[in-house]
Amino acid sequence: MMDDSILDSPVWAALSGPHRRFAETVGQAARYQPDVSPFVAVAPTAGPGVWDDVAKLVGPGSAVTVTGTAPPPPADWEVVMDLAGVQLVDVSLAAAPDPAAVVLTAADVPEILDLVARTQPGPFLRRTVELGTYLGIRHEGRLVAMAGERLRPPGWTEISAVCTDAEFRGRGLATRLVRAVAAGIRARGEQPFLHTSASNTGAIRLYESIGFRLRRRTRFRAVRVPG
Repeated sequence: MMDDSILDSPVWAALSGPHRRFAETVGQAARYQPDVSPFVAVAPTAGPGVWDDVAKLVGPGSAVTVTGTAPPPPADWEVVMDLAGVQLVDVSLAAAPDPAAVVLTAADVPEILDLVARTQPGPFLRRTVELGTYLGIRHEGRLVAMAGERLRPPGWTEISAVCTDAEFRGRGLATRLVRAVAAGIRARGEQPFLHTSASNTGAIRLYESIGFRLRRRTRFRAVRVPG
């Protein structure tokens, strides 16, 4: 197991590292380009003025999802979401390619967005597919399951957007895709990790059963800039 302390602020680490090409930065705040991902991060060593930097970065009236280690927002900032989450890391996953999995591209985005809207695995925007490799399984030509790579702090890659059409659940498609995505991550010499809602106990049990362990509890917070 490599040093995992970088996962305390994975968005900042990704935007200042492998995902720098997607970054917009003002002082101590950084975000993904708005059509790529909704995440905003602040420097792990953020000091006074950090929320002024966030406001300059995103603009007045904007709602943003702030992740990682961040000081509390000012009292006049509206908290529009505060969700308990968990972060899990791979310790014994049996990663393996899947012959039925196909690489999803920009041409597949309309189908991806439709599947995401129906299954709600988390935010997925028009250009999210550019963040890494996304794999899907089709049935009679229809996309019925997917998983892919999102955050990439140095040495790690997050598995995300794991979802299956309701009609096809219980067939092990999500597990197969997680193993296949993890195989590609490990082939680069990186280690998989993932996030999910703390209330999604079924997903947590699944991930733990295939080789992930809880690393830390976290929160997904969305706040609105005054104005």
